[in-house]
Amino acid sequence: MDSPNQPAPRTGASRAKRLGAIGAAAATTLLAGCTKEQWEVGFLPVESKGATSHTDHYIALWNGGWIASLIVGAITWGLILWCIVAYRRRKSDRGLPVQMRYNLPVEIFYTVVPLILVVGFFFHNAQTMDETIYDETEPQEVIEVYGKQWAWDFNYITQDVHYAGVQANLDGTEQPGEDAPTLYLPADTDIQFKIESRDVIHSFWIPAFLEKRDMVPGRSSEINLRPLAEGEYVGKCAELCGEFHSEMIFNVSVVPYDEYIAYTDSLREQGNDGVLGEEYNRTDWYSNPYEQEGDEH
Repeated sequence: MDSPNQPAPRTGASRAKRLGAIGAAAATTLLAGCTKEQWEVGFLPVESKGATSHTDHYIALWNGGWIASLIVGAITWGLILWCIVAYRRRKSDRGLPVQMRYNLPVEIFYTVVPLILVVGFFFHNAQTMDETIYDETEPQEVIEVYGKQWAWDFNYITQDVHYAGVQANLDGTEQPGEDAPTLYLPADTDIQFKIESRDVIHSFWIPAFLEKRDMVPGRSSEINLRPLAEGEYVGKCAELCGEFHSEMIFNVSVVPYDEYIAYTDSLREQGNDGVLGEEYNRTDWYSNPYEQEGDEH
């Protein structure tokens, strides 16, 4: 016989409520340190919102994908947990439950809904790519970026001047980062980046712009965009390129167009006329296996 002071046994419902309360408290604690700005960009770099003509498209695609995934995940897990609880084996049950070979409405539901989601993702993806990766807006300024071990050369082709970068020697202080090569960009101006490599594979990446391109010897790539938000950003090589890969960093200054012209004029006054072309490349080791002598391709 149970003692009158013995607590009543916990039911499944009370356990579920307790676990739910613990989960809600844990989620609240984890998310308490998140700012509104972080939520708006889906925990991408906060400064990426409105940074270029492309970033808001990427953020919308990223957030839309996460929202759809969370909704599908919540419904799926909810149905799984409901089935576990509603159709669990009880003490009074005898034998096996009724066996069903199929359930046509459920199978149609689980076939049609994923197809709708995949088609929706496809069109959203294609639309975003048309607005970003395949952006063919006529540029007002063309800037050629050369990656090299372990620095950067910037050719301001439209202005016919250049900047030859020197490797940043990191020493644990902020000074090397401040002295790193700086790429100047005019705000609210259509720009085309021509991406090249002087030696090995590098990757041109400005995290706040949410875009990067691999820099492959013997191949050229492009990025067309319009910087919108004036300010200071950081860039780096995102491809392991040798011993001092971590020191292959650069700064980005998005400035008013007049200030951009003043900067390029200062490069001209320093004697940095013209561009630094392929004559400085170190690609003698490289040969394209698809290019044969006399091959027109």
